[in-house]
Amino acid sequence: MKNTNLLTAKILILSVLIFFSCSKDKDNTDNNVDGFDRSTMLTFIADDIILPSYAGFKIKLDEMTEKSKDFTTNPTSANLIAFRQAWVDAYTEWQKVELFDVGPAERHTLRNFFNIYPTTINTTTTINGTNNGITENIASGNANLNLPANYTAQGFPALDYLLNGIGEGDDAILTEYTTAADANAKLAYVNKIVDQMNSKFNQTYNEWNAGYREHFVSKTSLDIYSSTSLLINGFVFNYERYIRSGKIGIPSGAMSSNPTAYPSDVEAFYKKDLSRTLAITAHQASVDFFNGKSVKTGEEGNSIKTYLNAIEAKDLKSGKPLTDTLNGQFIAIATAMNGLNPDLETEVRTNNQAMIAVYSKLQTATRMLKVDMTSAMSITITYTDNDGD
Repeated sequence: MKNTNLLTAKILILSVLIFFSCSKDKDNTDNNVDGFDRSTMLTFIADDIILPSYAGFKIKLDEMTEKSKDFTTNPTSANLIAFRQAWVDAYTEWQKVELFDVGPAERHTLRNFFNIYPTTINTTTTINGTNNGITENIASGNANLNLPANYTAQGFPALDYLLNGIGEGDDAILTEYTTAADANAKLAYVNKIVDQMNSKFNQTYNEWNAGYREHFVSKTSLDIYSSTSLLINGFVFNYERYIRSGKIGIPSGAMSSNPTAYPSDVEAFYKKDLSRTLAITAHQASVDFFNGKSVKTGEEGNSIKTYLNAIEAKDLKSGKPLTDTLNGQFIAIATAMNGLNPDLETEVRTNNQAMIAVYSKLQTATRMLKVDMTSAMSITITYTDNDGD
């Protein structure tokens, strides 16, 4: 009996060792279990797309920071114009990095400190809670911009109001920063916003350069914590919620059964002529990422597109390669976006059917990305969205 028990124990131990050995081997070879080398793809995405995109944005953010300091030190007409242009350039460049909601950017919720709009001018209470306002933050002088209640009172949207909407015309705007009773408090708040943007972005960028890049390219499996899964989830989430919904669907009212338009909810509302450019830039950045367009060379490399082609993913309706169908839809969206008024607030008020038509095209692309693409890649969508697909 003793020998039998000993033999049984040895068999159990051997079985466990074999199981874990097989599991370890599976983890090591999971990189190309579907015939595609995800390590090469992740390396290309990190080195040719994400990091150079961050580097490009840092240049524009640094330039905006310099111009902001010039203005807050000496609020003249020339410095206001220079600061505003640097803000436009940085805001446009931001559209090329907002989609990388993975790793440090996700962990530090970078988007929340850069581009939550519409901005809150005066403190308001909604069903989602209280949003602190720019006006109250200026008056207090000690606003904590790390608090969620202040997400809509900072970043590019808050600077939009402070540079373009705080007065009617440049003379009135300059008065707010020169002779108004709280002029110094306003200038201090501008500095506070810009300093916060630099702090949050540099934290994210530095972590990529201090080890996260190596971690990112090493996580080659397809589980929900893998780099491919996190990257795809962030990409689709940004496309669905912040391009489809935020830039087009919410302002046009296209997302509800009884459409109610909210023209003042467009991005860069106070600048007036920038909202279409931001939408086009953000959408093109997503298209370029999908196709693996190198920021450094302009050539296409290993990407979502090459992955889908390698596994022969098909559009279920036409039987054509899914990448061909998606790129065809992307072209249709770009064409429709280019036909919109440069000021999307005006487009919503005067020609909202054009906005709704763009939303419809974006919705088709969203379904293909969120359902067809992820199914073909065996990627699990881990975020929730109540808009319906």
